[in-house]
Amino acid sequence: MITSGSGWAEDPADATTPVANSAAAVERLSANAPSLERLDARVSVCRACPRLVEWRERVAIEKRAAFRDEPYWGRPIPGWGDPRARILVLGLAPAAHGGNRTGRIFTGDRSGDWLFAALHRAGLARLATSTRSGDGQRLTDVRIAAAVRCAPPANAPTPEERDTCRPWLVRELDFMRQRLAVIVVLGGFAWAALWPALVEAGYDVPARRRKFGHLSEVELPGGVLVLGSYHPSQQNTFTGKLTEPMLDEVFARAVAAAGETFPDSGA
Repeated sequence: MITSGSGWAEDPADATTPVANSAAAVERLSANAPSLERLDARVSVCRACPRLVEWRERVAIEKRAAFRDEPYWGRPIPGWGDPRARILVLGLAPAAHGGNRTGRIFTGDRSGDWLFAALHRAGLARLATSTRSGDGQRLTDVRIAAAVRCAPPANAPTPEERDTCRPWLVRELDFMRQRLAVIVVLGGFAWAALWPALVEAGYDVPARRRKFGHLSEVELPGGVLVLGSYHPSQQNTFTGKLTEPMLDEVFARAVAAAGETFPDSGA
């Protein structure tokens, strides 16, 4: 496991970053985070969920054979991308040998390969791949986050873990409020997790809204568009439930809804 302040590329935390060791501490430290950058730092050292802490750190020690010579991040994964993003991409949780290894959400696994390739085709990512934090990847007007910030066993957080983690997302949504125009939600878990976070962050949420589905849309009264997409999991991409053109359609819709011309992400 990588400790804060160890020199890992893009590590937002240092030895002075306060650590949340309980659900109450998550609520307190998220609510009083003075900036998005400080929020990311606090997320990255959270230890509030014992099962998730044990799992993420055990995976970082035991490793997968293909990565046995690589260091593993082994910590929670904060949101990442453009700090002034108008598009938020929300997933479920980091992968045990993806983000939990590389230190960046949706980086280093097959789901991330699909996501970053689609973002690149849409002009939202500098590179078509993302292999590790510090690899030169940059996002334009996009931030990526997860409903649960630690890799969970069997990719299945418990309801208690989801709820304990929610204040981090609530505060993130609060910081993004001024420019946020679109939330692209990858999968049904993240779709369900988003709505209470929006309510707690003070967004106006309609009482009746569409169920999750690919290209499901809900426009919030304040103007933010919530857009559903099938998750780019191997199960969905191998079976053809999600194809590249389908994912491209999602981000074309997101760019159009964001309402402005995006600069060239390859600059």
